[in-house]
Amino acid sequence: MKYCYECGTKLTSKECDGEGIIPYCEKCQTFRFPFFSAAVSMIVQNPSKDKILLIQQYGKKNNVLVAGYINKGENAEEAVVREVKEEIGLNVTVHDFNKSEYFKNTNTLMINFSCVVDNESLDGIDKKEVDKAEWFSFEEARKKIMPNSLAERFLLNFLDGK
Repeated sequence: MKYCYECGTKLTSKECDGEGIIPYCEKCQTFRFPFFSAAVSMIVQNPSKDKILLIQQYGKKNNVLVAGYINKGENAEEAVVREVKEEIGLNVTVHDFNKSEYFKNTNTLMINFSCVVDNESLDGIDKKEVDKAEWFSFEEARKKIMPNSLAERFLLNFLDGK
């Protein structure tokens, strides 16, 4: 961030009590901490925890993880439950943090969870959000996930940690 988002003045750098060097607006006399979006992505497992759900979206043929932005006033865990219900129509029974990573392309902190859903039915998929969804074994998912993607890094971190 180079300019103040309130007044447009070019920011300088200034020491902020124990926070380090932070962008500072001389005109507003305020530190301007960087801001970004936050989203969740999920490694969705079936009830027996032997399959992973991968989806395709927006006309693309790449297999990715279910994901979505965290709404204002919502924590990451609530977003996991909501997004799986909205996009896939399934209920999350268990969720665990996996890994987080900043995604520069969209200025988003992606927070990845593994989760287990109550059944394998794909009848509740929101066709406006998901073009295709399919269950894969762990090894199939490893091969089918979009190569060189953040989704792949999250999935491999989860699989290799088992």
